[in-house]
Amino acid sequence: MKTASKYGIHRVIEPQGVLPQAAAKIDNKMEIYPNEILIDVLSLNIDSASFTQIKNDVNSDADKIAARVMEIVAEKGKMQNPVTGSGGMLIGSVAKIGDDLETDLKVGDKIATLVSLSLTPLQIDKVNKVHLNTDRLEIDGQAILFETGIYAKLPEDMTEALALAALDVAGAPAQTAKLARPGDSVLILGGSGKSGLMCCYEAKKRVGPTGRVVATVTSQEKGEGLLNSGLCHEFIVINATQPIEVLEKSLAANGGNEYDLSINVVNIPNTEMSTILPVRNGGTAYFFSMATSFTRAALGAEGVGKDVLMIVGNGYTADHAEITLELLRESPVLREIFEERYV
Repeated sequence: MKTASKYGIHRVIEPQGVLPQAAAKIDNKMEIYPNEILIDVLSLNIDSASFTQIKNDVNSDADKIAARVMEIVAEKGKMQNPVTGSGGMLIGSVAKIGDDLETDLKVGDKIATLVSLSLTPLQIDKVNKVHLNTDRLEIDGQAILFETGIYAKLPEDMTEALALAALDVAGAPAQTAKLARPGDSVLILGGSGKSGLMCCYEAKKRVGPTGRVVATVTSQEKGEGLLNSGLCHEFIVINATQPIEVLEKSLAANGGNEYDLSINVVNIPNTEMSTILPVRNGGTAYFFSMATSFTRAALGAEGVGKDVLMIVGNGYTADHAEITLELLRESPVLREIFEERYV
């Protein structure tokens, strides 16, 4: 048996010398090493950019989506979309705990893994249901959590589906809490989606009465829903892949002023310059979307002379699970929206 690395390097099949996320194929045999946890999987929440790409590719055919996900897992040993490079996360129950692992978990505990499916050894025996509107698959299968893999025990005061929907995007609102400051003007691209809703709520709370939160949406109806729910100060109906139009409309919605912070949570490519252009020099652009090309972002900012701090959307920040679940507890409006859409 190979030495069991805490980062899961012992599971890498090819190419050697890389971490599991970067690997083309990993070992997904469900015999655990002494420092691993075996999980009986209930649901997969596929990353929004990944699910959208697959869904569009097969014309929203649920059976074909299931077949494509199973094909990827069979080929790679993990769920990592070869087009987007992204994965998602899962919920399940703890089936077995390695002898050398120190953990607060016990067999039978229900957890959500907070590390990407793009690095998680996974086997799918059967896809029971595909939820087209929530990017979720109910499955029979198993997965492995490495020693360094982070997780959250599922809360008792909300359903599994609700917790999964929130925890899937936990990094975004938690990072927003750190980035948005009192008095800031904040532009959120993709404000009506799952992560967008949470970012809007968190940003509006953080900027306070002297700040401003503007959200981009794809329809008047979605924008009015955000506004009527008190989740933003203003919205603009726009195609986020059109940077000049985004610039003009977003500045108009902010009294002609550039923004202190922009947050990109869209699930389609080619939105980098729409995120950068409206931000003032010295401001911040936070790219949470896994559809982002950081080459386009870096070279694009250089090309228009924008001195903007650009932050990669790390899906993890300290206490992000607790922060995100607390948002659903403190905001009845936000919780109601999530229960209507994602449960």
